[in-house]
Parts: sequence; structure tokens; C-alpha cells
Amino acid sequence: MNEYFSFALLCLTSFFTLINPLSVMPIFLSMTSDLESASRIRTAKKSVFVAFITLVIFAITGQLLFKFFAISVNSLKVVGGVIFFLMGQDMLQARLVKPKVAESEKKKYVNDISITPLAIPMICGPGAITNSIVLMESTKSIGEILILLGSILAICIITYVIFVNSSKIIHILGETGNNVLMRIMGLIVMVIAVEFLVSGLKPIIRDILNIS
Repeated sequence: MNEYFSFALLCLTSFFTLINPLSVMPIFLSMTSDLESASRIRTAKKSVFVAFITLVIFAITGQLLFKFFAISVNSLKVVGGVIFFLMGQDMLQARLVKPKVAESEKKKYVNDISITPLAIPMICGPGAITNSIVLMESTKSIGEILILLGSILAICIITYVIFVNSSKIIHILGETGNNVLMRIMGLIVMVIAVEFLVSGLKPIIRDILNIS
């Protein structure tokens, strides 16, 4: 029982840290600022659902997909690092503001941003994908597999709740607080990006130079 509790705690804390819904919240709010409440909720629901399905798929078939396409986790970290760095730079300069969306284009716009960049890579980024694969590899029983999948679902539900209530949270923070939060989170995202790049490039360079 203690092993299950420890594993559940590891899954929940690691996924919450890597997904970090509070850092995605300002981006979600600024991208959906011109949408009505129903469209915003639909966007949140679809983005979280796509992220959940993606994480589950990678957790179950991640190793097989990597072997089939002859790609490595290190390559995923490098690409993810570049994506995170660019997004972090925009967040740092508070440039993530979506222009006005025409009424006729709102449905298409909701579908577009729900999948990318909200679901992938903001919610379901390289860190969360890698984490799901690594944790699945470490499972030793059906119980731990269910705990892992349940943890992914729980964090996705928390993310959805934060998204739906994002306007209230931002209202408490105010516009200045929102900009400060976005810049701070942008800096953190850029630091995470550098960590991903370094941790991904190091083994690749060692392999190229044949360094043990």
C-alpha cells in the first residue's frame, strides 16, 4: 500500500509540475479573450481531452513508437526545448495576445488552438510525454498502471478547472498581475527549455564523439 501511495504521489507531483496549468492559464486566457463563455469552455474541454488522450497513447505505446520511427527521448527533449524557448520568449515579452477573431471564423479558431498550441505542446509537452513513458516503464503491476493513468486524468481535470475559472483568477490578479505572472512563467519556461536542450544534447554529443 505504501508503494502505491508513493508512486501515486510521484505521478501527481511530476505531472502537475511538468504540465503546470497555472503557467498555461495566461496563454489560454489571452488566446480566448475574444471568445464567449461557451466557446471558451469548449476550447478548454477539447484541449484537455486531446492532451489526456495523447499522454495515455504515449504512455502505452511510447517505446514502440520511438523504436518504430527510430527516434529517441533525447531528440524529443531537443525539439521540445526549442519550442519551449520560443514560447517562453513570447511570454517574457507578453506578446501572446491573439488579434480579434471574426464570428464566422470562431469555430475554426477554437478547433485550431485547442489542438495546438494548447493541447500540444503547452499541456502535453515533451516533459509530460517523456514523464508518461518513463513512469510507464517503471510500473510493476496493473495497480501501478491504473494509478499512472488515473494521475494523468486527475491533472487534466485540474487543468480544465483552472482554464474554466481562468478569468476569475486573472481578475483577482489584475492586468498588471497577469503580465507579471506571464513574464515570470515565461522566464521559468525558458529555463526549463534550456534544461531540456542540455539534457537532450549532452547524450547525443557524447554519442557522436564516442565519449563514454
